[in-house]
Amino acid sequence: MGDDGVPRCWWGAEPEIYRQYHDEEWGRSVTDDSHLFEKICLEGFQAGLSWLTILRKRESFRAGFAGFDPATVAGFGEEDVARLLAHAGIVRHQGKIRSTINNAGRALEVIAERGSLAAYFWSWAEPEAPPPVEILATTEVATALSKDLKKRGWSFVGPTTVYAFMQAMGLVNDHLDGCHVREECARARRHVMGANL
Repeated sequence: MGDDGVPRCWWGAEPEIYRQYHDEEWGRSVTDDSHLFEKICLEGFQAGLSWLTILRKRESFRAGFAGFDPATVAGFGEEDVARLLAHAGIVRHQGKIRSTINNAGRALEVIAERGSLAAYFWSWAEPEAPPPVEILATTEVATALSKDLKKRGWSFVGPTTVYAFMQAMGLVNDHLDGCHVREECARARRHVMGANL
C-alpha cells in the first residue's frame, strides 16, 4: 500500500518516477512499433545498470535516436555514432549504440516479413495466468524469443532483457495480486490478443 493509499507492486512504490512508470506504463499492452522498438533498445542499454538510470535519461535517448523510428535509426552512420558517443544525456556505450542501429535494420526486416513489429512480438505473448507469486527473471517463452531474435541478427537481446521487455509491453501480466492496475492490464491484453495484428 503506497503512502497515497493505492495498492501497487512493491517495486513501483517510489521514487515518484517509478510510481508513475508503474501506474501508467508498465504492463500496458503496446502495439505501436516505435514504442516497441524503443523499449527493446532501452532494455539493451539497461543491461548492467538500473532501469531508474535509463528512465531518467529516456527523453535524451528519444532525442538522440530520432524518436526510435526504425527506418531513421537504420540509416544512422559513423557521424551519428560519434554524435551519440558525445551525447552526455544518454548511456555512451559504443557497443549498445551500434547494437541499436543494427537492430533498427533487423526491425525493418521483421516489419517487411510480418507486417509490423507488433504482429511479431505479440505472437510471443504469454497466455493469461494467475498473478505471479514471485517475479521471474525470464521464462521459456522469453528464452525462445531471445533465440529467435538472435537468429535474425539482433543483439543485446538476452533472455533476461527480453523478458523485461515482455513485462513492460504487456506481453505478460506480472502485476502482483492486489495491484490496482492488474485487472486493467489484463483486459487490455485480452483485447490485443483477440485482435488480428
